[in-house]
Amino acid sequence: MGMTIAEKILATKSGATRVSPGEIVDAYPDVVMSHTATWRSVSVMKRIGATKLYDPERLAIVLDHISPAKTEKYAKDQQTSRNFAREYGIRKFYDVDAGIAHLVLMENGHIKPGDLVVGTDSHCTIYGALGALGTGIGYTEVTSVWVTGKLWMKVPTTLKFILDGKFAPGVSAKDLMLALIGKLGADGAGYKSVEFYGDALPDMSVSERMTMANLAMEMGSKCVFVPPDAKTADYLRGRLQDFSKYQPVYADADAVYEQEIKVNLADLEPMVACPHQVENTKPIGEVVGTKIDQAFLGSCANGKYEDLAVAARILAGRRVNPGVRLLVTPGSKQIMLEAMKSGILQTLIESGALVTNPGCSACAGDGGTMADGEVSLSTANRNFVGRMGSNKSSIYLSSPATLAASAIKGAIADPREFF
Repeated sequence: MGMTIAEKILATKSGATRVSPGEIVDAYPDVVMSHTATWRSVSVMKRIGATKLYDPERLAIVLDHISPAKTEKYAKDQQTSRNFAREYGIRKFYDVDAGIAHLVLMENGHIKPGDLVVGTDSHCTIYGALGALGTGIGYTEVTSVWVTGKLWMKVPTTLKFILDGKFAPGVSAKDLMLALIGKLGADGAGYKSVEFYGDALPDMSVSERMTMANLAMEMGSKCVFVPPDAKTADYLRGRLQDFSKYQPVYADADAVYEQEIKVNLADLEPMVACPHQVENTKPIGEVVGTKIDQAFLGSCANGKYEDLAVAARILAGRRVNPGVRLLVTPGSKQIMLEAMKSGILQTLIESGALVTNPGCSACAGDGGTMADGEVSLSTANRNFVGRMGSNKSSIYLSSPATLAASAIKGAIADPREFF
């Protein structure tokens, strides 16, 4: 009996020949990511009296959530993180100018196929876009891995998704994931690994795969995998310091899956997640005309260059509705520079958008705060109550194309009329 990708990686990282679902292993992560919550892990380390790290080269710290600091408290917390990085020689340290941790680590070649990556963010599943096992853990667990180098992990069962066909114009990976989340529910893949296959994958960009791996967390996934292919190699060639370490991990032909789900991309239409749960999804036709006050283009799910380009294509030569505040936050400094050089930022600004510095921004409640009764359409991955300010405001989630079309109309709109 063969093994799935998650089983193979966990076996390797725990020194076992093979592992099975439900088994608890001592796994040694390759990368331990902490973001703005790093100061919490530092405080735990001090409380337990630890003074030595298992391996400083495995640590990666990115100050992304509140960047730059907006209060004295945040400034102090960030100072704690900087001082810790200096004291322990953390070379993978990125300050408030870098952008969102997940995108920054992948862009800078710190993630590769077969890696085990844990971090203080639930959307660490995004690393599966590059064939790595990424999963979120708490800040006390991060401290434990800092000090001991290992972590107890339960081997998950695996779901297999077969994606065939092609997206229709105006439909994207975000719509696919919102459709799946709506179908399976917030816990439909609870503590399960997800593997994507099918004849649709070769045509999907690395950016689309990142969106898929990121959003899969919203149906409870423990980890997600898009098996590495030529596009994965092209993305990492020039990013990895030593490309000889590029060693993809694939599932065995006789691997056992809990369930197999087939999806024809041609059958999909634009989807919107309605307040206040991501699983509360509806086809665009059921929400067209819903008035919006704000539109946010950004987040680790859809703040990538390709996402900005899609929105700019629709907004070019058009104006944002005067009743809408369009906020654009590039996911990283690299993405912002690329969008600046290509003219995409100029197009967005000329249409009426407000472009902010790279980072988590409104997705993490840092800017874009809404008042009572206001409605925001967002390309982020969550729409929980109070995530963008008032508990009496509402958040809808959509693709960048739907967001751009809606920003023009002043209400949720079908992006297909712009294609």
